Amino acid sequence: MNADYVIVGAGSAGCAMAYRLSEAGKSVLVIEHGGTDAGPFIQMPAALSYPMNMSLYDWGYKTQPEPHLGGRTLVCPRGKVIGGSSSINGMVYVRGHAGDYDHWEDSGAAGWGYADVLPYFKRQEHWHESGQGGDPEWRGKDGPLHVSRGPRNNPLHAAFVEAGRQAGYPVTDDYNGQQQEGFGPMDMTVYKGQRWSAANAYLKPALKRDNCDLIRALARKVVIEEGRAVGVEVERGGKVEVIRANAEVILAASSLNSPKLLMLSGIGPAAHLAEHGIDVVADRPGVGQNLQDHLEVYMQYASKQPITLYKYWNLIGKGLIGAQWLFTKKGLGASNQFESAGFIRSRAGIKYPDIQYHFLPIAVRYDGQTVAEGHGFQAHTGPMRAESRGEVTLASSDPKDAPKISFNYMSEEQDWIDFRACLRLTREIFGQDAMKPFVKHEIQPGNALQTDDELDSFIREHAESAYHPCGTCRMGAANDPMSVVDPDCRVIGVDGLRVADSSIFPRITNGNLNGPSIMTGEKASDHILGRGMLAPSNDQPWFNPNWEASQR
Repeated sequence: MNADYVIVGAGSAGCAMAYRLSEAGKSVLVIEHGGTDAGPFIQMPAALSYPMNMSLYDWGYKTQPEPHLGGRTLVCPRGKVIGGSSSINGMVYVRGHAGDYDHWEDSGAAGWGYADVLPYFKRQEHWHESGQGGDPEWRGKDGPLHVSRGPRNNPLHAAFVEAGRQAGYPVTDDYNGQQQEGFGPMDMTVYKGQRWSAANAYLKPALKRDNCDLIRALARKVVIEEGRAVGVEVERGGKVEVIRANAEVILAASSLNSPKLLMLSGIGPAAHLAEHGIDVVADRPGVGQNLQDHLEVYMQYASKQPITLYKYWNLIGKGLIGAQWLFTKKGLGASNQFESAGFIRSRAGIKYPDIQYHFLPIAVRYDGQTVAEGHGFQAHTGPMRAESRGEVTLASSDPKDAPKISFNYMSEEQDWIDFRACLRLTREIFGQDAMKPFVKHEIQPGNALQTDDELDSFIREHAESAYHPCGTCRMGAANDPMSVVDPDCRVIGVDGLRVADSSIFPRITNGNLNGPSIMTGEKASDHILGRGMLAPSNDQPWFNPNWEASQR
């Protein structure tokens, strides 16, 4: 089997590239180890906690014991299904902040500044204005990725945003528009009541074309001949075969599996490859390094009023919501329930937000366990730009073995300072008058925990990954020894090979990574096709004019 382009991974970036490359008339073959995304657990937005915890759809990766979190091992879900992690994520859509991309450019990713990436965010997006305000001029009108907002019927949503305003923060109609900073409605990748994953948006339309195909197989390594990638060795049905690429091989296998595949192919830190008996094709010490993530805690409050989603948290309630969704694609099942958001700065001197809030009108964990208190609500929150860095390394030279994942969370003192500030600022927001009719008491961390040491021990025990791993095949200048790909997404030191997914992010973006990952696939497609980039945008994003002097 062969094609012009062989893409490994049918995730957020891979689906976008399959769509754009096949649209341009190129033959494309996508290799995906996971299976179908059919069925209500994936397609029903409110059921989001299920696929993330199902081995059918998840690679099942776990971290090494994290030394600064008391030796805890954290789960690290990644989608093993068409659509990749966009089929098991929380469907929250955040572009990231303009300052994130300008930082990328400043750190060597030339041509990836905000002015360069904004046109690709617009191209990917079909934004549905729902009578809730927003910045239509900043949004895409006819892209494959439908983005909408929940109804925000629960009075807790308005109360949360008003509490932010009362605490002195801005209100923003559209954090994906001109102004991210502030409190307001949240965007989600939901269309007509259904999860709008990269598979639904990009892959399924692409597969209707004669020149795009998908095969289910485990990618074992990139086949490299005389310094050029010529194909991918895969295993399917117990047989090993090579899928050949006439033009290029593109890895879009995630920030955990893309570096793993590079290392299995002989591209990575020479000493590490030698440990596993792998011949070195290109000594790239940056492969697997620079691993980043968002760490978060759930600040939970008991509710004075029985208005939270807890009233549906029983077999009958879930059954009724599920039935209504199955037959009408409407009702509570048609929303991820993350309908209000906030982005704030933790202190003066921070140029743009470094704390994010996902507000949820129920007190519940990602694994679907509710708190014993009954009616409650919560904000998921944590710092956006931790200084800690981890790594992805090989456990062995066997492609079937999971990689070793070590985030090294909270290894920098500044991360503790920032996290404590985040918890205290959050308490202040929930202490505003707007929340008084609803807040009964703080469930977690609980008012008894006030000192630095008490908050630190809470973070150590309760912080969870927000499931935003990235950075392990860093994009940068070709002469930077720690760069893995150049600004055209080409792997440095090997011809005919690119990486385009969240692994190439030089630094993690503000907010959830699905939107930026799809943008990466969109923009990489134009680099691959060599036909010039979309014209840079002249839109000027908003930065708080008093950022140097004030925190809000």
